[in-house]
Amino acid sequence: MTGPVSTGPVSTGPVSTGPVATGPVSTGPVSTGPTSIWDPRLVWVTLGAIALIFLAATQSLAMTTVMPVISAELDGESLYALAFAGTLATGVIGMVVTGAWSDRSGPKPALYAAIAMFLVGLVISGTAADMQTLVIGRLAQGLGTGGQTVALYVVVARVYPPAIHGRVFAAFAAAWVVPSLIGPLLAGAVAEYLHWRWVFFGVAVLTVLAFTAVATRLHALDLRTSEPAGGGFLRRLGLAVVVAVAVLLLGMSGAFGGASPVIAVGAAVLIGLAARPLLPPLTLRAGRGLPSVILLRGVLAGALFGAEIYVPYLMIDHYDFSPTWAGLGLTAAAVAWAVSADIQGRYGDRIGNRRIVLIGVALLTVAMATAAICALTFAPPVVLIAGWTLSGAGVGLMYSRLTVLTLAYSTPRDQGFNSSALSISDSTGAAVVIAVLGLVFTAFTGTGWEFSAVFLVATAVSIFALVPGLRMDAPSGTAPFGAE
Repeated sequence: MTGPVSTGPVSTGPVSTGPVATGPVSTGPVSTGPTSIWDPRLVWVTLGAIALIFLAATQSLAMTTVMPVISAELDGESLYALAFAGTLATGVIGMVVTGAWSDRSGPKPALYAAIAMFLVGLVISGTAADMQTLVIGRLAQGLGTGGQTVALYVVVARVYPPAIHGRVFAAFAAAWVVPSLIGPLLAGAVAEYLHWRWVFFGVAVLTVLAFTAVATRLHALDLRTSEPAGGGFLRRLGLAVVVAVAVLLLGMSGAFGGASPVIAVGAAVLIGLAARPLLPPLTLRAGRGLPSVILLRGVLAGALFGAEIYVPYLMIDHYDFSPTWAGLGLTAAAVAWAVSADIQGRYGDRIGNRRIVLIGVALLTVAMATAAICALTFAPPVVLIAGWTLSGAGVGLMYSRLTVLTLAYSTPRDQGFNSSALSISDSTGAAVVIAVLGLVFTAFTGTGWEFSAVFLVATAVSIFALVPGLRMDAPSGTAPFGAE
């Protein structure tokens, strides 16, 4: 299941220093005094921000369930993977733009623009008459989602006293957990008993209400900093755009006939070259310590999210599940994610980084292999659901650990860059693998091997996670806590 990728280290874009360090806190009427996020002076901002995070998460998770239905109605099988990968790719652009905009001019205009873009994307997708139009809407949603979360984090930094920042981010994390549990099931029910278009329209209406709650309270506050961020924005923006365009090109490379392999390889190389300056040195070479932490996050996101979008597709296509029951099939993995994350939080230091990686990768690999076997043998669907539950358990154990390690390897001077790098690796890794698996699925369509081929490739990606996973400790012997 899709985990709370936005609740790790605060990401305000590569040019930001993180929301807790974005400059002197504004002296607005709520900048001092409150000791609770539910203080009357903060409660509407809190409720609105949590609602916005919740709705973005719900919409994102809902797509895993309803996209097979949309693809069938709009005859868009060839663009199925791109509808997911493109959103993640443009999200990187949204992160960079909104982070820089927030640091220069305050988070309000950036937040308003991001939410507007998210709404535009929802309307375009909800009214789409063909798959190409729906993909355009999804690209707009990605810009809005990536920017919206970053802007909200900066709002937290400049509105809430530092002593209660942790409580706000805990609430944001909870806003991801609930959609993980009910989002796929609810989306499936909406698609089955109403229409898939209401998955977009319903979120749009609720987003307007949530935004109104936030904007009404923020309207009178000056959230600009007296020390705006420096230069370098245009270069980083250019790199983010190149990454996004290259991901889209990779996803569409199958349409170029005999030139497809050349275009796919060229796009992959371009992604690596453009992403490299946005990440810590040696990340793409699995350098020891922080570089491997960042790389592992991208590999895990790619393996899990790349394969996950085909699980309900397999349930509907091979097992004749309704959209509602296909969504319910992902809920067990969501519960396993939450349980594993809690175990890591309580006993992670005692277990140690190496064991966490070995256990997590083993669980994820078994889940992928089980899905491949089910696709080939038509094993009972309970086997597929039980096996996929292991994916949530494995990644849930590792994901939050990578957040902890990123902060442990960071200093106040580079917390913003490292946090951004973690989010960029997360989104780019998922987008690239989703695009590649889309090409694999299309190549094998009609052979009876399309689903099994996807899950087998995802299995290989899961095993590859051991490369950075076993190199996360600093070579000098000063690795973060819990290292072995």
